[in-house]
Amino acid sequence: MKERIAQKDLPKGLYESLKQTQNYLDKNGLPPTLKGLIKMRVSQINSCAYCIDMHYKEAIHAGDSPLRLISLTAWRETPYYSAKEQAVLEFAELLTHMPSEQQSDAIHDKLKKHFSQAEIAMLTLEVIQINSWNRMVRSFGLVPGNYKVQES
Repeated sequence: MKERIAQKDLPKGLYESLKQTQNYLDKNGLPPTLKGLIKMRVSQINSCAYCIDMHYKEAIHAGDSPLRLISLTAWRETPYYSAKEQAVLEFAELLTHMPSEQQSDAIHDKLKKHFSQAEIAMLTLEVIQINSWNRMVRSFGLVPGNYKVQES
């Protein structure tokens, strides 16, 4: 695996525009453990090795367990996730796959049991954002394995 486009070679403002949205989500968003599950699951679906490495390490740092993270691909078959987390994982998968023939009313009904409309909007942006990062990272060829969590 080799990097195809380095961050330093990106058009001015491209990275910064995505980072601005990420900063908004980081400051105004959901609990870190829930965001970690979203980022891990969507990155798994998109086969983004760099992002899986990053978000696994960040989720562990935020206090999630290796068992829950390694089981994400089979979350429907495990007892490790709350009903709230299951609704979020289902929503993240739906938005990532976005089948044209499927309506999202049923998943919104599940989400409304746990979240306000504003929180559902934040969940939506969180899923959109990680999908954007995954596609950019995969296209540019960032090499996985070396990510280190930054202490806050």
